[in-house]
Amino acid sequence: METLNISLSTTSLNSYKRQIHLIKSPLTLSNSQIYCLCSKRSLSVSITCKLKATKQSVERESKSVAKKIIISEGAPSLSEDSGAAGNGGVTASPERNAAGGLKLLKKLPRRVLAVLSNLPLAIGEMASIAALMALGTVIEQGEAPDFYFQKYPEDNPVLGFFTWRWILTLGFNHMFSSPLFLTTVVLLAASLMACTYTTQIPLVKVARRWSFLPSAEAISKQEFAETLPRASVQDLGVILMGAGYEVFLKGPSLYAFKGLAGRFAPIGVHLAMLLVMVGGTMSATGSFRGSVNVPQGLNFIVGDVVGPSGFLSIPSEAFNTEVHVNRFFMDYYDSGEVRQFHSDLSLFDLEGKEVMRKTISVNDPLRYGGFTIYQTDWSLSALQILKDDEGPFNLAMAPLKLNGDKKLYGTFIPVGDPDSPNVKGISMLARDLQSIVLYDQEGKFAGIRRPNSKLPIDIDGTKIVILDAIGSTGLELKTDPGVPIVYAGFGALMLTTCISFLSHAQIWAVQDGTAVVVGGKTNRAKVEFLEEMNRLLDQVPEIVDSSSARQS
Repeated sequence: METLNISLSTTSLNSYKRQIHLIKSPLTLSNSQIYCLCSKRSLSVSITCKLKATKQSVERESKSVAKKIIISEGAPSLSEDSGAAGNGGVTASPERNAAGGLKLLKKLPRRVLAVLSNLPLAIGEMASIAALMALGTVIEQGEAPDFYFQKYPEDNPVLGFFTWRWILTLGFNHMFSSPLFLTTVVLLAASLMACTYTTQIPLVKVARRWSFLPSAEAISKQEFAETLPRASVQDLGVILMGAGYEVFLKGPSLYAFKGLAGRFAPIGVHLAMLLVMVGGTMSATGSFRGSVNVPQGLNFIVGDVVGPSGFLSIPSEAFNTEVHVNRFFMDYYDSGEVRQFHSDLSLFDLEGKEVMRKTISVNDPLRYGGFTIYQTDWSLSALQILKDDEGPFNLAMAPLKLNGDKKLYGTFIPVGDPDSPNVKGISMLARDLQSIVLYDQEGKFAGIRRPNSKLPIDIDGTKIVILDAIGSTGLELKTDPGVPIVYAGFGALMLTTCISFLSHAQIWAVQDGTAVVVGGKTNRAKVEFLEEMNRLLDQVPEIVDSSSARQS
């Protein structure tokens, strides 16, 4: 070692009188640092350093080489001093700031995933969706704005605040395609995917790894632990294989498991729920719907009836199909009530060629080209009659209001001068296609006639023959691309939910001399697992010493 003496002196700085600063001035002297206490007015420092002698320094000393150290006389400015103190003596570079920003961006996805995979958040999202769906069943969907103006007026709000403005502003008149509902569904889907990525997939990866516990002490700490005093780990492995376990042996150690599908099931449940939500979203935003009442013998174009329900609705070539109502008829109970109603439909392409024909009824629709035609309603369209052997005449039937859900239709034949202000005539009423009730000019009952009976009736000198009652079929047309996806999602949800009840059981064992230490655990059905383990261990054969066997 050697000693180095340094003497420094500076002149006073008038601009920094009576100010003392502790300045950290790193001076490299063979890995040494010098800290100086400086006065701004005068500086006199004596520094003693111990330096490690090296071969080079010894050679320089032998050659009497003078060593000089140059220190700047001027003290640093306040800005430099504070900057050095704030940054630990190192000025932050733009590259370091950029690296810090990049590190923050890398952490951001993890933080977002941690927030989305939060269980209370997912429960809140599901509760919000359930509440919106319940609200959508209470509020009438798809009605004209005038309907909501009258049903939810501002002068008499529901619950004191709920008016038509809430419904139309938030899109509650089309709840399942409203931005609020779709946003909540997207958030729930994001939470499911985040939970799958951060929780379920790592659990499956851990469960798939088969690892041995090397010591008997570690095995004895499991939920179930038992020691077989005279047994073989190989015999235990054979018995576990017979019970459906996957068994791995490595020297004196054993590892076995079964029910790994139960670990995959939660991932399947999440995927099934995502399928249901995707299908429901496609149904709400990508379908076409429409309804029409068509009298027997008339036709319509599919594209003229259906309308888009969302921004993903894309029409197809099948919308040019023409639908012709060949016949409409009903089935009745013995009491005379309507039991079922049917529509005989024919479909024609652009060239007028019949491409399909089917008689539909309630719960038996027609499907063609991606759209479906449902039988939903019926009405009476017209009566075909002969008047005084003239005609036939088609009299339009009008629905009449009644208390209750019974249907009643009526029509009227003027008698005398039709331009008279007090015109009178014959009234005809019908509840269905079976019979027609007739009344004279005074409103008195005149008789009942069945259509197609061709039995005349004379009322006030007018001869009436009812030829036919023409029904009108109520049809609903719909294209729904999400239906197959929803069905597949619900099927997968039921299957994976059942699989998730399978318990994932793990067993470890090690041969400790003549004894076998066994331990195991399971994620569910713990009581059944303990019973199974006791039953299996009872089957392990006991090893008998050969000398003891000879003595016996």
